[in-house]
Amino acid sequence: MSDRKTRLAIILITSLFFLWGFALNLNPILIPHLKKACQLSDLQSALIDSASYIAYFLMALPAGLFMKRYGYKSGITLGLLLFAFGTFLFYPAAEQRMFGFFLVALFIIASGLTLLETAANPYITVLGDSDTATQRLNFAQSFNGLAAFLAPLMGGTFILSGKNLTEQEQTAMSPGQLDAYLSEEAASVQVPFLIIGIVVLMVAIVLWRTPLPDIIDEEDTPEQATGSILGEKNLILGVVAQFFYVGAQVCISSFFIRFSDKVAGVDEKTAALYLSGSLLAFMIGRFFGTYLMRFIAPPRLLAIYSIINVILLAFAIVTEGMVPIYALVGVEFFMSIMFPTIFALSIRGLGSKTKIGSSLVIMAIVGGAVFPVIMGRISDLTTIQIAYVVPALCFLVVFYFALKNSTVTNVKLAVSH
Repeated sequence: MSDRKTRLAIILITSLFFLWGFALNLNPILIPHLKKACQLSDLQSALIDSASYIAYFLMALPAGLFMKRYGYKSGITLGLLLFAFGTFLFYPAAEQRMFGFFLVALFIIASGLTLLETAANPYITVLGDSDTATQRLNFAQSFNGLAAFLAPLMGGTFILSGKNLTEQEQTAMSPGQLDAYLSEEAASVQVPFLIIGIVVLMVAIVLWRTPLPDIIDEEDTPEQATGSILGEKNLILGVVAQFFYVGAQVCISSFFIRFSDKVAGVDEKTAALYLSGSLLAFMIGRFFGTYLMRFIAPPRLLAIYSIINVILLAFAIVTEGMVPIYALVGVEFFMSIMFPTIFALSIRGLGSKTKIGSSLVIMAIVGGAVFPVIMGRISDLTTIQIAYVVPALCFLVVFYFALKNSTVTNVKLAVSH
């Protein structure tokens, strides 16, 4: 490939990091929005995350098999098409105000994102000089963080109305007035998601017409393929830790807006700004944490950050006013290094089993489908503030994993989510 074509390919693959980061980080906006428009409980609204993250679990292996047979470029194109199709389904889902329809659309979107994530990390490393592969990966991952910051900011501006009627106000409305209000709320997702779908389709077309190098997967020899992956105790513990971590990460952000309203009386548009700021803190934290790892062993830093997050969540649970919100912003900062650090520690020393080990750790993302539902149920039974004990307990599992890897002095962070 010429330098010009290589640069274009790098730009396109980097855009994938931005696209999946933007899509996933719209969920914290959709949760309070659809809870209101479709009149849901906290448990039901948590299914928005479940629809997204269960797709990662179900589609991870099929995505890998598809790309092995048809190539990474075909997999990326299919992923973008599924992504676009799912966003277009938001229009009829909003017209009918059917929560189940929204969940189907979110599952399709996440299925497409699974294909994108499966391809993006290996692709960005082979585009250009091998000596600068790590720099390209870090550069691409920074756009993932940028998307996480922009998604709630833009979602809060163009999707959330800022109108929250009390039960008494809704009861005082006639059935026709209530239906008109709910329909207006639901309709606010239509244009934004149509625009997202069009942008994704444009990227798919340009990418399909752009020459990309083939990635040849090395096959294991019969000697390399022997031995059960389940015998790798540290890997299995890492899968468990990643399962709990992703569950905690999704819980923190997904209920942030509702938490801000119930605990501090912050309206949803303002809460979306705080959420955007917290995700900016997440992005800054990843760069800062990576720098700290030059001086502090990654497992030790992971352990320190885990305990700090447990303490911050304790403040979020027992204090009042704006302090709990600031505590959650702090949690986002200290979560920043956890996914790539757990991933790197989990697959360390696997040799020829690295590929399947990596797949298992990625499949642990399904924790994002499980713990928000548990948290939503606890919120329905008690309060949203008490429900934040769920991510606090998750961070204790991450702390245990960090302690079990305390002898490791250096790892290479190679992925982000």
